[in-house]
Amino acid sequence: MKKLLYIFFGLAMAFCLSACGGSGGDVDDFDVTNLYGKWQEGTVFERYYAQPFDHILPNGDTVQVNGFTWDESDDISEEEAQPFNWTLTGSTLVQEHITTFNQVIPKVYTISSLTSDELVYGDNYSREHHYSRVF
Repeated sequence: MKKLLYIFFGLAMAFCLSACGGSGGDVDDFDVTNLYGKWQEGTVFERYYAQPFDHILPNGDTVQVNGFTWDESDDISEEEAQPFNWTLTGSTLVQEHITTFNQVIPKVYTISSLTSDELVYGDNYSREHHYSRVF
């Protein structure tokens, strides 16, 4: 009887531990297609494209990009926006901003919400950004 009790207790513990952790259904995987398009947070805009394309920098260099960001409060329009390349892996959004002289500045964010009309991500400095889709 004691042996059965130990087996039952062992199975119960194994079941409890597997229910608490495990790799079933990663809630941090977001649908990347929801990211495509134009987003706005106040006067700041970001545009995400599905495929990279050639972009000519002000210095004449041609680079491949798949995103842009601009701030209209700085009197910057979409045509003058800063290009970047982005990747989304799980909940990690990486933007590699390309400067006028073709230097790359990486920025890493953690997405907490990505739907067809809401994008929320934070950085390592506890700053959270709330974007709405612009149609």
